[in-house]
Amino acid sequence: MIREATAADQSAVTALWEVCGLTRPWNDPVADFTRALGFDGSTVFVVEVDGLIVASAMTGYDGHRGWVYYLAVAPEHRQQGLARQLLTACEVWLAALGCPKVELMVRDGNPDAAVYEKLGWEAQPVRVFARCIAKRDA
Repeated sequence: MIREATAADQSAVTALWEVCGLTRPWNDPVADFTRALGFDGSTVFVVEVDGLIVASAMTGYDGHRGWVYYLAVAPEHRQQGLARQLLTACEVWLAALGCPKVELMVRDGNPDAAVYEKLGWEAQPVRVFARCIAKRDA
C-alpha cells in the first residue's frame, strides 16, 4: 500500500535510504525527510508490506519543475513494480499541483539507476552544479 509518510516514519524511511546506498555524508537524511514533510511543495511516499516500510520516494515541486529524490526499494522487494508505483504516485501528486514536468537526479555509478530507462524515463543532456550554502561562512 502506498501512502504519504508521517513524522513517525522517519526512522524507518531513513534506514531504508541507508540500506539502498542513497545517503551521503554531506546530506543529512533526517533533515531532508523532516524538511520534505514540513513544506507544502513536497512529500514522501512510502510502501508498506506487512506493516514494514519497504520502499519510498521523496517528491517536490518548486513552481517550475517537479523532482523525485531518494527513490528506494529494499533489495528483497525489487522486481515487483514498486518503483513504477512510487513514480506514478509522485507524478499524480505533482500533476495535481500543476507541475508540467518531473525530473530526477541519479549519481554516476549507481547500478540500480537502470530501472529509470526501463520505466520510460529519458536521460537529459544536462550537468548539475551545486554549492552548499547551509554551512557557508558569512
